[in-house]
Amino acid sequence: MNLIIKYSYLKTIAVLCILFVFSCSQKKQVQALDKNALYLPIPLSVNHPINNKANQDKMELGKLLFYDPILSGNKDVACATCHHPEFGYAESLDLSIGVNGQGLGPNRKFNKGNNIPRTQRNAPTILNVAFNGMDINGNYNSLKSPMFWDARANSLEEQSLMPIISFEEMRGPHFSEAVILDTIVKRLKNIPEYVHLFEKAFRNKKAISAITISKAIACFERTLITNNSRFDQYLRGNKNALSQGELDGFELFKKAKCHTCHNGPMFSDYKMHVLGLADNNKLKASDSGFKQTYAFRTPTLRNLRHTAPYMHNGTKESLIKVLEFYEDISSGNSKNPNIPDTEIDSLVKDSPLKVQDMSLIISFLNSLNSENFDKSIPTEVPSKLQVGGNIL
Repeated sequence: MNLIIKYSYLKTIAVLCILFVFSCSQKKQVQALDKNALYLPIPLSVNHPINNKANQDKMELGKLLFYDPILSGNKDVACATCHHPEFGYAESLDLSIGVNGQGLGPNRKFNKGNNIPRTQRNAPTILNVAFNGMDINGNYNSLKSPMFWDARANSLEEQSLMPIISFEEMRGPHFSEAVILDTIVKRLKNIPEYVHLFEKAFRNKKAISAITISKAIACFERTLITNNSRFDQYLRGNKNALSQGELDGFELFKKAKCHTCHNGPMFSDYKMHVLGLADNNKLKASDSGFKQTYAFRTPTLRNLRHTAPYMHNGTKESLIKVLEFYEDISSGNSKNPNIPDTEIDSLVKDSPLKVQDMSLIISFLNSLNSENFDKSIPTEVPSKLQVGGNIL
């Protein structure tokens, strides 16, 4: 065999060996995901981005801003209005009422003569949002963390200003999108206490800006973590933390292939999936989701007890309704006339989810709940406005 032929032969063998090893490696990874479903506990600490290091003054400032309605156009809505600790920093309404509303949670209504729409989507919890984007091995980048149901923001810093700019959430009809942030900055500069607090938090004078507002709020939101659920305790070695029914539910959860999308410490792959969910009939137009594909980001399954209703439009009021929906669409039939059956994500088709398994799966999901999060509310905010907005 001449050298050229011999080299070609050996090269071919080497390529085939590499492909075989790669194929086996991929197969092992898939099997590991399917059968063992690697899960790690939520980390005990949070990574802060290099351009927004945490300090106590910044966290305390962020908390005051979070509860202060001075950040809204009409000074009537705060971040906490729709992300209140009483509801797990989420919203008990299917679609939130922001501007021109009164009351908290299920008691919140629009004021008379209202012409402001509801928000387009359900307000997700901000508990553990510090870990958004975390992969199956617990790795994440705080500067590249998908936020919102359509992942239109990439960090908490970027996300925190968007509700202020949003017409129906906080801005209202009296200010344009182009001027609202400058207006908020001017308001804060006219409050001596805020001037002082920003100087302390950012270690320099004249620190108030849209950027520092976003950094302070993000810094506070990263303190809202629940890393000691019974499931976390179980993963850390306390084998008595879960009941046999919850362990059985965990196995059924994996058997039903829920873990293909709800994996990793946060029980989310943070990817976009088309499910064919029917629109909320309170919306005037169909919500086409991520880049008009009707895809929405996989939510976390942590703290579900506190964060009903569920799905991107809040149309499922209970976990049993959510599981029944998944059981229905496993046949590949869309529930939304705008979404062809062929567009439904293949990962949810042919799921072996059974009605008789649902109660045990829900039992397992309840092990992901935790009461160990900051529920304290400031007694007052520097603006002297009503804490949390018009929620009484």
